[in-house]
Amino acid sequence: MTPQELEVIFRKISNFDKLLGLNFTMDNEGRITYSLEVAKEHLSSPKTCHGGVLAAMMDCVLGLSVLAHSVTLDKLCSTVEFKTNFITPANLGDTLIGVAELDYVGNSLVVCNGTITCKESQRVVAKGMGTFNLYPLSKKELEKWS
Repeated sequence: MTPQELEVIFRKISNFDKLLGLNFTMDNEGRITYSLEVAKEHLSSPKTCHGGVLAAMMDCVLGLSVLAHSVTLDKLCSTVEFKTNFITPANLGDTLIGVAELDYVGNSLVVCNGTITCKESQRVVAKGMGTFNLYPLSKKELEKWS
């Protein structure tokens, strides 16, 4: 499966992304960029985004970045662990941009790091790192996705 084939399928099944208001783009090499405009429903105080929203966004950024790579190996991935460091607050109206890069790709594990920045000010909002397990992509699994 190519990253572009994954994108078509993932857009059909990514209900959690839609629930949070997350949007993603994928370039021709399969690199993922997520974006989110911080809205009233994302706030934990009158003007500040809840850390859980940022952690969920980081999980999506890391996970889909690894998944886009793993499908080229005919594999899927699952999160083993991830952490998020909150650097500066995200505020109501901010447009957040999340990107990731793969640090290590082994036979069964991938380590990935990500950054969420505020588009308007270019300040770093959060940094994250995750470890993902790779496992074979079965035809049955693929049928569930289609």
